[in-house]
Formats: sequence, structure tokens, C-alpha cells
Amino acid sequence: MAFSHSGPDILVVRLSSLGDVALTVPVYRSLKQHWPGCRITVLVKPAFATVLQGHPCVDEVMPFEGFGDALSRIRARKFTHLLDLHGNLRSRLIRWLSGIPAQAGYKKDALARRLFVAFGWSSPALARHTLDRYLAALSAWGVRPAGRALKLGDARAEPLEREPKNILVLQTAFLGDATLTVPLARAIKAAFPKARLTIVTRPDCAELFRGSPWVDETWTDDKKAFGSIFGLVRKLKKGRFDLALVPHRSFRSALAVRLSGVPERVGFSSSAGGRFFTRAIPFTWGMHDLERNLSLLLPLAPGLGSEGAGEPVYLQPDPAARSSISARLAAEGVLEGSRLIGLHPGSVWATKRWPWERFAELARRLAREERARIVLVGGPGDKALCAKVAEASGEKVLNWAGQTSLAELIALMPRLALFATNDSGPMHIATASGVPTLAFFGPTTRELGFFPYGPDHRVLEKDLDCRPCGLHGGRSCPHGHFLCMKLISTEEAFAGAREMLASRDASREAAAR
Repeated sequence: MAFSHSGPDILVVRLSSLGDVALTVPVYRSLKQHWPGCRITVLVKPAFATVLQGHPCVDEVMPFEGFGDALSRIRARKFTHLLDLHGNLRSRLIRWLSGIPAQAGYKKDALARRLFVAFGWSSPALARHTLDRYLAALSAWGVRPAGRALKLGDARAEPLEREPKNILVLQTAFLGDATLTVPLARAIKAAFPKARLTIVTRPDCAELFRGSPWVDETWTDDKKAFGSIFGLVRKLKKGRFDLALVPHRSFRSALAVRLSGVPERVGFSSSAGGRFFTRAIPFTWGMHDLERNLSLLLPLAPGLGSEGAGEPVYLQPDPAARSSISARLAAEGVLEGSRLIGLHPGSVWATKRWPWERFAELARRLAREERARIVLVGGPGDKALCAKVAEASGEKVLNWAGQTSLAELIALMPRLALFATNDSGPMHIATASGVPTLAFFGPTTRELGFFPYGPDHRVLEKDLDCRPCGLHGGRSCPHGHFLCMKLISTEEAFAGAREMLASRDASREAAAR
């Protein structure tokens, strides 16, 4: 088929949920690599249009306003190629009636999925991740996959006119989000070593930043206090900041920097208060949240690329906290060089918790078969849960849930040979401390951007149509079966942990030679 000199005009159809739309992003990179001059239009539901708007590999987002309207616009556009990444009756009708000559689609294997969910009948067709099926669909056109992930330099931005001198980062989300903001502070200091950097964060996250070499001052913001936003605005006005970076995508955060009079305000376009920013950076699903935060720097340093993420280990223990942890471990008979494994069975969200009975079995097997001491960690709300895990394990488990400060939790991490955890704040603390991390993902998926960052980590998850069911998880499974966590077996977790421990031991032996 003859194309125009600029390449084919491609329509991609994906009319499903947030997670499914996020998963399509590597497909666009592959198409652009194969046909650099091609034009890509993506047909999506209006609610998910912002997921792709502004992405450099997507030329146009076409909101699906109804079958007749969509078909009329498609036929008027004269596309040369159609890629169906939905695979249902509606998308097939679009294919048949569009008149587009070159077509390809992914194999959904819907029947195999339904049999698996309903009866537990497994099938080789379910072994491939949805993203791999998307990329496989490109083979019909001879397009080779260009990778499964996004890069930091994907976001577009224009540089600021003047170099900032007094910089504010406002991040008042939970512990995991705050942890993933520390590399942003590091990158700011690398780009502007003479600038003063102030972080505003939740009181329970302040220790993360007060011990950081890249932060000059840490302020706290208690959002639960009545009228707290007015106090925050007054405080920000006194700071006389010339630039604010806002990773937190809340209306309150965006409004606060606007009312405080900061002249340059950079945040995400998907923020509820995005209109209050002077620079709105596209929020790209599929990119790790650590790198999404770094993308806020693109207006300041347009040449920032994936190397801007830097070393994935960026938390250093406080010396006093490290001494305290060492003394507590020694009192329990855990000396330097002992094999110590951390487990975190808790989460704010019930659906993010791998069954506690399996944590207990995992603790027992690791203690007996890997000759390890086990320490359970968590917040005050995890005490009862961890007590059940400790008792059911039948081993001499250290239950430190609710018994460590944030600084002490950070100090504990370098002593661990492995950390097994749900998708949570402590998971990010572990990866930022360089601890090999085995994470259980149920209602959330890697493609939302909060998976363990860096090498030597592993995610255990099941490829189900109902995932993700939300950005954060929920109090109960919306479908009532909770298969996303129940299908992750203790045997699978133990095998993964054992392989990770063996790999760690081999690396240490090689380094010692």
C-alpha cells in the first residue's frame, strides 16, 4: 500500500478503563519508532482522554461520544491504518464499517479469562500480560516492540525565562508519595545548587526530608486542622518563593500556591486545580511516579532525560536512629551479618492486603528453610494484624508494628536481606534504601506508576480483566471474589523470595572476590 511521504495515518481504538488505556502507551512508541513520520490518533472514552493528551507519541486524542458520531468522524478522516486494542463487538463493528484498508487487532482471549475467573480453569493463553498482547498485535504490520516502559523525557515543556532562587515543593500526600518526591529534591539541587529548597509535607512524613542533604528546610502542613489552608497560604507568603513545584494533584495544593502569590507554579495538567498553574505538565500513565515527579523539572531543565532519575537508592539512615535499631536488634540476638527479612502485611486499603495467613506461612518457611529472622513492620493500625501473623507463624518473629518511628524504619532497611510487602509506603522506603523488594499487587497495577523502583525487585500479580479497580485500592473487592490477591500463592511468594535471596548472595560473593 502507498503511504504519504510523512507516513501512515493510524487510528488506535481502546474504549475501556483507565488501566487499559495506560497500558497502550508503549504501542505508540513502537509505531513512532517504526514509522517516524506517522500520525497517531487514539479513540478513547472522554473520561480517560487526559491520560494521553500531551504525550509526544500521540498526535490526537479523539473522545468517543457515541458509536454513530465516532464512525462518522472516522470515515471522514480517511485513516490508512486501524489498530484495535479493545477486541469487543463495538470495536469490531468500527473496524468493519470504517473503510480503513490496513487493520490489526489484539487477541483478547476473553473466554479463557471468564473460565479462569468463574471456575479457576487455567490456560496457556492467560500466561501473557495484556501489554504483551497489545505489542504482539503490531506484528501484522511488521512493527517490532520498542520496549514496555516510558521514559522521563516523554513529557513536553517550555523552559522558564529566569533561574529560580527560592524553590518550594508542596507534597502533602501519603508516605509512599512523599518518598517518591525525594529524588525530585535531589534533582532540583543538582540543577540549581545555589537555590534554597523548602519542602512542605504532612507531619508524619517530615522525617523523610529533614534528614535529606538536598532539602534546606522542611515545613509541615496538618490538613486535618480546621481552616488549615489559610494558615498554609500565610506561611507560603512569608516564604517569598519564586517557584513552586506541586507533585500532589489536589485542588487544595494548587489553590494554596496560587493564593500565596508564587509567580511560577508548576504542576500536573490532571490536577483538580490545574488551572492555577502557570506551567501544567502532562501527567503520563505508564511512567513510574518517581519519574513523573521529575518531569515537573522539564520547564527548568529541558534536557532532562531518563538519566535524570539518578541512583535509585536515595534514603540514608539518621545516625542516632541507626544506633537505636542496632541496639534493639542485638538485644534480640540479631547481630551484624545475620539474615534478617522484613515483612509488611498491612495497608490502609483492605484490598491491597495479601491474606495475612499467607504472610504467616511465608514467615514460617523463610525462618525454617532460609534460616532467617523475621521482623514485621507497620504503623500503629497494623499492630493487631501483625500480632496474628506472628502467632500463626509459630516462629520467634519480631513484631515491631507501631514500634518504630519513620527515621527508625529507614534505619532498619539496610539491615534487611529482603522485604516482602503489599503495595504501600514502606515498600517505597525499602526500594529507596536499596533492599531487594518482593511486592504483592492486587487492585493496583504496575502501569499506574507506583511499582518498586530500581533493579533487583519483583512484583507478584495476576493478569485479570478487573485490574486495576482503582488508583488506590478499596475497602472491599467490587466484584466480590478478591482473586487478584487470592491467586498469589504462598508457594509462588516463597519461590520468588528464595530466588531473590540467592541472587543477592551471589552478587555479594562476586563483589567480595
